[in-house]
Amino acid sequence: QVQLVESGGGLVQAGGSLRLSCAASGRTLSSTDVGWFRQAPGKEREFVAQINWNGPITYLDSVKTRFTISRDNAKNTVYLQMNTVIHEDTAVYYCAARPGTFLRPIQSLGSYDYWGQGIQVTVSS
Repeated sequence: QVQLVESGGGLVQAGGSLRLSCAASGRTLSSTDVGWFRQAPGKEREFVAQINWNGPITYLDSVKTRFTISRDNAKNTVYLQMNTVIHEDTAVYYCAARPGTFLRPIQSLGSYDYWGQGIQVTVSS
């Protein structure tokens, strides 16, 4: 059983930075696709970024110049560095994982087998 635990969320001022972490247990992330999703109040959960087990990275267009996803295999952890945050980045952020594959849609929630509990990020103006 894979367990994912997010950390690093909180309150940040607009224009500031925050780094989210997703620590995994039960499976090595080096053979796993890991994605970040977010859900703002009253909205559907949306894709933010994914790092494929083999290296390729995909971003939501609105974050690609501000957010960076990375992995540290030694720590079995994936990070989401969030820079120049804006109010619209306020949401609960979730990490999600699945066995590494190129055959399943990157941005689809249903493509991921394991989910963290989520962590709140609030951007103040």
